[in-house]
Amino acid sequence: MPHSAPQSILLRAALILCTAAATLPLQAQENRINLPRLKTLRVEANGQWDAAPVILLNAGQFVNISFDDLQHNYVRYTYNITHCNADWTPSALLENEYMDGFNGLRIDRYEPSLATAVDYNHYTLTLPNDDVRQLKVSGNYRVDIFEDGNDAPVATACFSIVEPKVGIGINVTPNTDIDAYRAHQQLELEVNYAQYSVSNPETELRPVVVQNRRWDKQVSGLRPTYLQANKLLYSHNRALIFEAGNEYRRFEILDEYVPTMRVESMQWVDPLYHAYVMTDEQRINYIYDEDQNGRYLVRNGDNEANETESDYFITHFRLEMPEIPGGDLYLNGDLTNNMLTEEFRMQYNLIDHAYELAIPLKQGSYNYQYLFLPSGSASGSTTETEGNFHQTENEYGVYVYHRPFGDRYDHLVGYNRVNYRGQ
Repeated sequence: MPHSAPQSILLRAALILCTAAATLPLQAQENRINLPRLKTLRVEANGQWDAAPVILLNAGQFVNISFDDLQHNYVRYTYNITHCNADWTPSALLENEYMDGFNGLRIDRYEPSLATAVDYNHYTLTLPNDDVRQLKVSGNYRVDIFEDGNDAPVATACFSIVEPKVGIGINVTPNTDIDAYRAHQQLELEVNYAQYSVSNPETELRPVVVQNRRWDKQVSGLRPTYLQANKLLYSHNRALIFEAGNEYRRFEILDEYVPTMRVESMQWVDPLYHAYVMTDEQRINYIYDEDQNGRYLVRNGDNEANETESDYFITHFRLEMPEIPGGDLYLNGDLTNNMLTEEFRMQYNLIDHAYELAIPLKQGSYNYQYLFLPSGSASGSTTETEGNFHQTENEYGVYVYHRPFGDRYDHLVGYNRVNYRGQ
């Protein structure tokens, strides 16, 4: 039998479908939804669901931005593209300097859902397109989506364009400057600019490092440890020591009636389907699994018309463990856009001694984890919930930006990522 959810959890899940959300300031590279009836915001480079949203400059590559509006009525959505600096603040470039096209245009590709309990329209925007023919310069790009008649963005999608001018070498080791083969992983970076003219590489080239696309854990402001001929070396830098975490937990919702991987039960509670993920426990050991580092893939049991024939389920999560004082617990992964916001904050059930949360999710295969956010902190931790183990396979992405003297924007001149598994 499924664990029973308190009325407060069910009510909160229902309100997520129809209540206005608070708009928070954009920080770092964050895909964000500000209107709760919008769901499943995805940003994919060249149709690759498991890759970071990074494309090459002037190479014929593209970005797809998609989302669902949980109603069947057509809504006119428009989009505005902003070129951003390395810290995701707007750059000083004018529109005609970074794009060949116009802002304020309509998202004209949409499809209604078919034979689903939850009605929705699926919207898709591809960049470049016939109206925005070219994005002219490298760097970070923010796409704000507006509902007709609303001056505030209802969603924001982020991606990057790289002009590869520098080489990036990445070495990851569990033998760190604070422990050895225990709870952390440490990066060493090598930036090779032999084929690129840089006046003052030590200050002009700026690496940014992220683990598993979690921008609450981004590292920037790095200074090279050593200078070699045409190379910057970053080693023995404590800022490049990351909690190793544990492998992401996984589940699948593929069928309306038959539980699939790590789903305890399915229920129909008029007017919605409910899926109960198997109860989780606080981890004290490393758990090997072939995860996808927090990503998810929308699909149904037939694996056909996934975008429009996959239904939405109120999905129930439950983590049994003692309550942690001094902060809050959050569900985390690409399913939450890696955001530590109120919608994904778990509530503690004092009777059952468990953290609980119910949110609407589209059918598919999901990775997730639980993060503890100490009061006053902006960075979540796996220590209390998942544990930290040097064996964990993690994805590290490195972005290298360049602001030449006198220039007005940050060029993205290098990008590399590595999937590392500790030994």
